Amino acid sequence: MAKVEIVKRLLHEIEKKFKGEAHKVVDLMETLADNPFKGKPIGRVAGILIKEIKYKNFRFYFILEGEKLKVFSGEDLEHLLIRFVRMSDKKDQQKVINEIKNVLLKIGSGGFEIQFADANCSLSILLIG
Repeated sequence: MAKVEIVKRLLHEIEKKFKGEAHKVVDLMETLADNPFKGKPIGRVAGILIKEIKYKNFRFYFILEGEKLKVFSGEDLEHLLIRFVRMSDKKDQQKVINEIKNVLLKIGSGGFEIQFADANCSLSILLIG
């Protein structure tokens, strides 16, 4: 199984926007732990793959190391980190994708604040470059 993380800012945005349905969105995100090949590829920055999954009219963007996804299989997937970083509706889609690319270019994948999605772990950390 791959590891799924959700940026704290995104988690709060999901809770605010979806209220009682927030758990459905998080459950959808966590399905990538078992099937990290899900999602539509959006772009690639310095070896980091940007993908999206949809829930209703919203898109949820996640990043992962694209080369690992190609090479890993089965038990090796436990070393794959899937990090959800942003969400958008259709009208803001390109703006949000550009923001993600900008962060990856300037700071790297460690430039996002993380809230672990694992129910057993509520640790928040800030990763710097």
